[in-house]
Amino acid sequence: MPSAPSADREAPLLAMREIVKEFPGVRALDGVSLEVREAEVHCLLGQNGAGKSTLIKVLAGVHQPDEGVLLWRGEQVRPGNPTAAIRLGISTVYQELDLVEGLSVAENVFLGHERARFGFTRRGEINRATAALLHRLGHGSIAPTTPVGRLPASGRQIVSMARALSHDARLIVMDEPSAALAHNEVESLFRTVRELTAAGVAVVYISHRLDEIREIGDRVTVLKDGRTAAAGLPARGTPTQEIVALMTGRRIEHAFPRRPSDEPADNLADNLADDDAAAKTAPAAAPEILRVEHLTLRGRVHDVSFSVQAGEIVGLAGLVGSGRSEILSAVFGAVRPTSGRVLLDGAPVRPGSTHTAVRRGMGLAPEERKSQGLLMLDSVGRNITIASLSRYARLGWFDRRRETEDARRQAEALDIRPADPHRPIRTLSGGNQQKAVLARWLLHGCRLLLLDEPTRGVDIGARSELYAQMRKLADSGIAILLVSSEIPEVLGLSDRVLVIRDGRVIARAPARELDEHRVLDLVMEGSSL
Repeated sequence: MPSAPSADREAPLLAMREIVKEFPGVRALDGVSLEVREAEVHCLLGQNGAGKSTLIKVLAGVHQPDEGVLLWRGEQVRPGNPTAAIRLGISTVYQELDLVEGLSVAENVFLGHERARFGFTRRGEINRATAALLHRLGHGSIAPTTPVGRLPASGRQIVSMARALSHDARLIVMDEPSAALAHNEVESLFRTVRELTAAGVAVVYISHRLDEIREIGDRVTVLKDGRTAAAGLPARGTPTQEIVALMTGRRIEHAFPRRPSDEPADNLADNLADDDAAAKTAPAAAPEILRVEHLTLRGRVHDVSFSVQAGEIVGLAGLVGSGRSEILSAVFGAVRPTSGRVLLDGAPVRPGSTHTAVRRGMGLAPEERKSQGLLMLDSVGRNITIASLSRYARLGWFDRRRETEDARRQAEALDIRPADPHRPIRTLSGGNQQKAVLARWLLHGCRLLLLDEPTRGVDIGARSELYAQMRKLADSGIAILLVSSEIPEVLGLSDRVLVIRDGRVIARAPARELDEHRVLDLVMEGSSL
């Protein structure tokens, strides 16, 4: 464990000045600055896409900055890779923990810098060293020999922190450390953070939860659109509204298609508990396509009910880890709910069966498009027809000509460029790949389309095209359930919005009655910096 903090806590341990990082087609960081003092908790805030992840990857040596200076204890440095950053004393605990479940706690702590002799790991030595680190973190009850796969989420966080300290870290970056933790586990996390700073370690704490920032933070830096919106604000003295205004306040860069006009709705307070009241805002003649009743997934989703009508886009707004994607997975049958039911066109859908969901007319565009939604080594055409292959098989023969014609027709209908069904899908842009997923379900004849982060990784120009296609699909009578981390996107596309927090629907209203500030207030309700 590092020694106690020096007397000069005001001098920055880390100074990142005017950092610029560009990727093809996007300037992810545009002159960002960040200063972190020794033994402080410095909170980094910003909406999804603000540049937080890119900044910490520059700090961790994963990305090299195109411009700017990084000072460590007053001396200019340039970590060329993660190992170089660790040698400086910078460790990162990512939201998706990079632990090996089959290895023990001790083996994970010393993974990559094993203590070995004659090619054999000195297990007794790493077990003792790990036990000492865990004890100093206040978690001596975790046995070094326990397989990491048996630990709860909070225990795995502690193991990641112990690994960071095994490198004699002076600064630890924690990316959304509480996202997967229960309330009591968050309290344990906070105790650990306080123990680290008491021993002189600086912590960069990234979170969307403003109540956590108030409790654990010393100072706050806010990023917006790849720039520093504010730096070094007092965590406990800055009003919530000021933080929210700094995080938002941008003009909407994407042109959203016009929604059909609807009748005035009840106010938000009246809609907090009654989905049927909110449903009155949809066209009266539109039939109900989807109804979800009291959906519960143990520990993740709690008693969620709502409906979606033909031609309607319903958006789910909430923070990462709020339960939005889990709701979509349960509706599609990818996970089996603990209780509750899903009805399509008024008839119950067999729970936990994606085959039944697809047969009944559901389609899913998953969050991870390349790994979950596409056959990256196959053609555009096969990616479009994959859910409808049975229609081309007859008497032992497969009609490839008809398959190709159908794929070409759908590619042209959704303006996939190039509209060549033989082209490898991997050569298309992110926006055109997403259109191919939509074309798949349009060909299949789906009645309900589930969209999880549909514009993730899509450039600005292609987004407007995707928005237009989504509205076109809704206008054709398809019901759409949309999840997006970008609040302007949810508000710009949806007819109605359900606000999700901690696996529950906490508010519902017509999208036109909400704005970014109101939604952020709702998902962060109870925080008062």
